[in-house]
Amino acid sequence: MSARPSTLLLGGRRYSPAGSLLLAAPFFLILLLAFVLPLLMLLRESAFVPAPNLTHYARVFEQPAYLRILLRTLRIAAEATVITLLLGYPLAWLMSRSRGWRLALLLACVLLPLWTSVLVRTYAWLVLLQRDGVVNQILMELHVIAAPLTLLYTEGAVVLAMAHVLLPFMVLPLYSTLRAIPEDYARAARMLGASDFAAFREVVLPLSMPGAASGCLLVFLLSLGFFVTPALIGGPQQKMLATLVQQQVTELLNWPFAGAIVGVLLLIVLVLVAVFNRLVRLDRFVGQA
Repeated sequence: MSARPSTLLLGGRRYSPAGSLLLAAPFFLILLLAFVLPLLMLLRESAFVPAPNLTHYARVFEQPAYLRILLRTLRIAAEATVITLLLGYPLAWLMSRSRGWRLALLLACVLLPLWTSVLVRTYAWLVLLQRDGVVNQILMELHVIAAPLTLLYTEGAVVLAMAHVLLPFMVLPLYSTLRAIPEDYARAARMLGASDFAAFREVVLPLSMPGAASGCLLVFLLSLGFFVTPALIGGPQQKMLATLVQQQVTELLNWPFAGAIVGVLLLIVLVLVAVFNRLVRLDRFVGQA
């Protein structure tokens, strides 16, 4: 027997809307106290103290240094998203077509990095990319280069390290979507005369777009607020918005300007989510999951 729309069926018991709200109350309380309230206080500090004004917000766009940091953050986030999509799609497709121990091995390779600290993975890239690191040593032993290259503290190093850290967040939504596509669809296309590539291009690829869009949005939004990896791999030369907020709060004690930066970042996130929801219909996609 299905539950009525006014109740929630869980473990064979029906819960009223009031009971459902009571079950979710601890989560919403933590969300309110740990995220919403501090964020509102910071935004209030940036725009309404001591009087309503947008001076700090204008400063973000008027000062060339801050505008460069904003554009660099958006560019690095976009580049990391593209790299994770290019690397993650083939892996997710292979996972969706694998079974048994092969699937278990691929899932382990994707999930194990999530159980490792971001700081540890970032320091691993420091070991790999420093002047006397593994990469430069291999290239010199192969006589590809005559002197060590400067790989650290570059935008490319930041993008590479961020793509590595965020790759699971691209693979998992793609895998979930590709796994749900029946293999009979591509098989039917091949029976009608389509090549393997044509069947993939015309059938599998369009049906996997919701997963690709979800992964891209997730990776891009996480990239906008990344702090540890850009701070260690990029250094002062590749400062991003999260690093700028930390500097304003801990070093300059300029809370209003830090709040303005957070407000700009929040606005970008809200616009992206709204555009994504309009193009992909996130509510319908989640409802079918």
